[in-house]
Amino acid sequence: MPIVKCNVSNCTYWAEGNNCHADAILVEIDGHANEHYDLSSNGELVGEASHKDKAKDIAETCCHTFHPRH
Repeated sequence: MPIVKCNVSNCTYWAEGNNCHADAILVEIDGHANEHYDLSSNGELVGEASHKDKAKDIAETCCHTFHPRH
């Protein structure tokens, strides 16, 4: 499993050392930052969460490790 770092200490999944202990991670574009999506218990996208977006650069995402795929 990859190491996921998190700076949001009031998250349920935040752990010592700024580590994320969630079973699955959902990265979204900023345009959907206020949406409330759910993941199933096995980490699958459920309902409206099951969509695809494209971002031109890191500034359009809530993910600081985003790099566009060419």
